[in-house]
Amino acid sequence: MSEPSMSAAQGRYRPLFAGILLALTVATAARFVADHYGAPVMLFALLIGMAFNFLAVDPRFKPGLEFSSKNLLRIGIVLLGARITTSDIASLGLSTFATVVGLIALTIGTGFVCGRIFNKQWRFSLLTGGSVAICGASAALAIASVIPHNEKTERNLLFTVVSVTTLSTIAMILYPILFTVLGLTTSQSGFLVGATIHDVAQVVGAGYSISTDVGDVATIIKLLRVAMLPVVLVIIVLALAGQRRGGTGSVRLPLFVVGFAALTAINSLGLLPAVAAKAAVDLSGWLLVVAISALGVRTNMKDMLQLGWRHVAMVVTETLVLLILAIAAVEIGLAG
Repeated sequence: MSEPSMSAAQGRYRPLFAGILLALTVATAARFVADHYGAPVMLFALLIGMAFNFLAVDPRFKPGLEFSSKNLLRIGIVLLGARITTSDIASLGLSTFATVVGLIALTIGTGFVCGRIFNKQWRFSLLTGGSVAICGASAALAIASVIPHNEKTERNLLFTVVSVTTLSTIAMILYPILFTVLGLTTSQSGFLVGATIHDVAQVVGAGYSISTDVGDVATIIKLLRVAMLPVVLVIIVLALAGQRRGGTGSVRLPLFVVGFAALTAINSLGLLPAVAAKAAVDLSGWLLVVAISALGVRTNMKDMLQLGWRHVAMVVTETLVLLILAIAAVEIGLAG
C-alpha cells in the first residue's frame, strides 16, 4: 500500500479508535466477570457499558461507539455462520425440523398478539418475539439491524437483550429441574432445552447439567434455531420492502445476511477448516460482546427506567408460550 493510501486509511479510521477501545475494554471486563463468576457475559457487557454512558456524547468516543454497535455487530453475525452445517440440521429428521420451524413462527406470532394486547408497536413485537423464538440477544441485534429505526429503537433493543438474557439464565436453572420432574427421555429433554432457552450459552449450560447426551441434543436443536436467523431476516426484509413498494420492485438483502448464509454454506461443504471455524466462532462471540458493550455505553439509564410493566409482560408471555408449545409438541410425539 502506498504512503498516500495508508495516510488516507489512517485518517479515516483514527476517529474510530477511542470508541472501539472503550467498547473493547468494557467487553473484556464483562468477559472477566462471566468467566470467573459464571455470569451472563451479554448482561454484564450492557450493565458495565451503561456506567460509561457519560462518554457517549463525547466526540472522541461517539464515532467508534457507533461503528462498534453497528459494523462490528454485523461482522459478528456473519461469523455466526461458522457454527452451523447442514448435516447437523439434517440429522434431526424432518419432523423435528418442522416442529422447530413451527415453534419459531408461532412464537414470533405470539409477539405480535402480545403487542396488540399490551399496546406496543410492531417493531417491539417483532424484536422481542424474534429474540425469544430464535437465539436471544444475537437475534435481537440482527433483527434491529434490518427494521426501520425510530427514537425508541436503541432503548427497546437494550431492554430486549437484558430481558432475554435474564430469562435465559433463570431458565438455565429451572428448566433442567422441570424436565427431570416430568420424567422425560434424553432426547425429549435435549429437544426442550434447545428449543426453549433463548441464548446459546445457557442452552449449553442447562443441557450438560442434565447429562452429556442431553447437552449434545440441545446444542444441535439450538443451532437449528440459529440457522433460521437469516431466513427470518430475509422474510422481514422482503415484507418491509413489499410494504414500501406496494409489493413490486427489486429487494437488496443486507450484506451481513448474505454473508451469514454464505459462511454456513462454505462450512457445510467442508471448505472451512475446523481451526478456522473455531476461530470464526470465537471472534464472533467477542465482536457481539463488543457491540453490546458499545450499545450499553450509548444507552441512558433514565430511558430504560421509563419502560413499564407491559414490556416485561410481553417477553415473559412469549417465553412461557414457547415453553408450553414445545412441551405440547413433545407430548404428542412431534419431536424428541
